[in-house]
Amino acid sequence: MENIELQATNFIKEIILEDKSRLGNDFRLQTRFPPEPNGFLHIGHAKAICISFDLAKELGGKCYLRMDDTNPEKESSEYVEQIKHDVSWLGYKWDELTHASDYFPSLYDYAIELIKNGKAYVDHLSPDEIRSYRGTLKESGRESPYRERSLDENLKLFDEMKSGKFADGECVLRAKINMQSPNLNLRDPTIYRIKHMDHQQTGSKWCIYPMYDFAHSLSDAIEGTTHSLCSLEFEDHRPLYDWFVNNCSVINKPRQIEFSRLNLEYTAMSKRKLRQLIEENYVKGWDDPRMPTLSALRNRGYFPESIKRFIKKTGVTKKFHTVEISLLESCIRDDLNEKCERRMAVIDPLKIIIENYPEDSVELLETSNHPQDDSLGKRQISFSREIYIERSDFMEDPPKKFFRLSVDKEVRLRSAYIIHCHKAIKDDQGNVIELRCTFDPMTKSGSDSSGKKVKGTIHWVDANNAANAEIHLYDRLFKEPQLSSNEVDQDTINPTSLVIIHNAKLENSLDEAPTDSVFQFERMGYFIKKTNKKSSGDLLFFRTSTLRDTWEKLNKN
Repeated sequence: MENIELQATNFIKEIILEDKSRLGNDFRLQTRFPPEPNGFLHIGHAKAICISFDLAKELGGKCYLRMDDTNPEKESSEYVEQIKHDVSWLGYKWDELTHASDYFPSLYDYAIELIKNGKAYVDHLSPDEIRSYRGTLKESGRESPYRERSLDENLKLFDEMKSGKFADGECVLRAKINMQSPNLNLRDPTIYRIKHMDHQQTGSKWCIYPMYDFAHSLSDAIEGTTHSLCSLEFEDHRPLYDWFVNNCSVINKPRQIEFSRLNLEYTAMSKRKLRQLIEENYVKGWDDPRMPTLSALRNRGYFPESIKRFIKKTGVTKKFHTVEISLLESCIRDDLNEKCERRMAVIDPLKIIIENYPEDSVELLETSNHPQDDSLGKRQISFSREIYIERSDFMEDPPKKFFRLSVDKEVRLRSAYIIHCHKAIKDDQGNVIELRCTFDPMTKSGSDSSGKKVKGTIHWVDANNAANAEIHLYDRLFKEPQLSSNEVDQDTINPTSLVIIHNAKLENSLDEAPTDSVFQFERMGYFIKKTNKKSSGDLLFFRTSTLRDTWEKLNKN
């Protein structure tokens, strides 16, 4: 697999190199990618994956994959397996696979240590009361009436929490830091809560679970992370991260460094919103090709190299910005253009009868699988008296610069002959349903001796040897580049994000193509073959990408 490195230098790499220069022989590098297994990874996660894994590889370090599985209510083993699959699909191998739940015994011991040092207490305020006491950005917090409980009482109550004596939400363990801190994260944050619920990794062993900030920082310290790389929304959490590391007896002291997260036009990156799209049936699951999940992008025909190329182009900075989706689509097209074989497909077929071609004759024509890559070889396509062309390639009353087919005009059929249209057959409603043409046998591609010149070349499919297909045309899920509200609803969804076409006509060679093969349908775009589970037996293809950005043009009209 192609190795797509990050830009030659970035501020994180410079920080690490400074640490290496300062520490000399004592320097080592260990990063990690720590997703919570409560959903599928999306393209925003791909940025974090590339940064942590690529820097570790480039600078001779290690990178762990850790499941930050501290919330059994939303997590599952299905998500764990999907995360592992997605990271592997991107081309990365982790040095160790770990779970925050592996460290539950150690985390419990560190909580006991904080209690014994007078830095944690059991609080019986309700969740609403805790929020009220915490204050706001403009108002200082108030200390809980339970804040000055004795060491022995806190140890006893925490042990009773662990033993299952209390109900969910009845009490929590909080760190004792500073209720007047301007940073709300330092106002006595909760570090353990009660959840009488089985955990996908530890079963029923625990009924108390550590909060993310506590578990995350100490898990980094326990497993030897040196540089904790995370997105910019965790910058305000860094003082709390450092507080836990510095107030517990861990030897390793990781360094947290933040970078700007990936924000992409026409895309929701919040797992809550993605889950809402699924639950309210706007999409058909985490791998629906309109979703930004890696599983969905893979299902749509994206290759990992194109995603990594896109991540490289977005760069690594601290500056918040939204990336134009056209950059992603450009990377996809560039990648697919290099590696995809060409085929001809007619999505909206219009039949042509070539009246001077022998009725029972079938001719095999040779054509290249890729115009710029001879190593992909050639194939034979059949040609006969009846063919299909794209309906949009014919106009009865064409404008001046329409160089495709119309009555009394000529056009070249790609890899075949020049044809001349002399009649359009219509139904009772006046719709063109068939064309009558003739061909010039002296104009065969590759051996044309006619001297004729035509300005237009169109694709086609042999009607007598075509494969029927169902085509799914996917487009951007949302109407606007930015969601105008915190919620997704019918008004925000692009009504043409999925258009299903029946009775498309394809080269019959595609019948034998393996599932998940991606092809360029000439002049139409890139398409991936899928397994059709319907009884029709038709081939099924999803559109991966158009050949150019048509969205901006359509929305200006």
